[in-house]
Amino acid sequence: MNANTLWQSYLHLKASEPKIRARDAAARLGVSEAELVAADPLSITLFPKWADILGELEKLGVVMTLTRNEAAVHEKTGVYANVRIQGEMGLALNPEIDLRFFLHSWRYGFAVRGDRSSLQFFDRHGDAVHKIFLTPQSDAAAYDELVSHYASSHAHVEVDDPRERQIDQPDAAIDQVAFRQGWLNLQDTHEFYPLLRKFEVSRPQALRLAPHGFVREVDLDSIEMLLNHAARTQLSIMVFAGNHGCLQIHTGPVQKIAAIGPWLNVLDPGFNLHLRTDMFAKAFVVRKPTRDGDVTSLECYDAAGELIVQFFGERKPGKPELGAWAALAHSLPDKEVAYAA
Repeated sequence: MNANTLWQSYLHLKASEPKIRARDAAARLGVSEAELVAADPLSITLFPKWADILGELEKLGVVMTLTRNEAAVHEKTGVYANVRIQGEMGLALNPEIDLRFFLHSWRYGFAVRGDRSSLQFFDRHGDAVHKIFLTPQSDAAAYDELVSHYASSHAHVEVDDPRERQIDQPDAAIDQVAFRQGWLNLQDTHEFYPLLRKFEVSRPQALRLAPHGFVREVDLDSIEMLLNHAARTQLSIMVFAGNHGCLQIHTGPVQKIAAIGPWLNVLDPGFNLHLRTDMFAKAFVVRKPTRDGDVTSLECYDAAGELIVQFFGERKPGKPELGAWAALAHSLPDKEVAYAA
């Protein structure tokens, strides 16, 4: 359908379901979210100068950043400063806005004006990788200037077919002894992804082949237990959520935990987390060695083996992880195994 027809269909759907999110509306209308945003009369296509655009976002002042996947929405409010890009990789290091960028996945960008003016970025499949929303504290004039500078007259969006999930190679094809030794030799958590690439294993497969005692599957209720305990004790945690184009991180305590329908939420000033718990299939407590001692995480996956969210205790290089965090993670209950009668 053409852009005008698509937008009118969206307005009709929005009138009947005012709270529907753009991502869900696009799915209902049979298009990608990028195509729906491009059809918005108030949207402006941006030149794909991602590093330059990201480097100028500090001028906007306080913004809200949103990074998500199918089952997790991670929102942080703060100033978008200290952006560093090297090639297709980058980061923003700030107490509030803490991001990792994988720009090879970015294809389309839009400025969307309206009640909540924003910058929105999408991959080649039309899925959102990262969004930045203005707040009442933002500099609207700086936003207008940025949009004017990077505006493009080219508004065509042509998305690729949905990505296919990579099929794991058979376990027997992997040098499992060498893989386990590589795991045991880790000196930093950032070495884990190169280890996966070296042995060509996915994260779920790696957890299955991990050295004995380093991975434990836990009950899915562990996620809510962990958040409630952290809120009750004001334990400072790290929450990682994102997609193949962007990873967003919260560091600090959490306060208000609320379960609403299938969603488990953190509703704090400056940090909102929304977890679609009915899409969670497996959760694991994972230990990785580092030069500072073991680092423990809770990792959650969907039915397709895609990583949804990770939890760590607050930590910095050169310091061991918090004892209270390790105790909490190791106290989470094992997954109950159902046996046939």
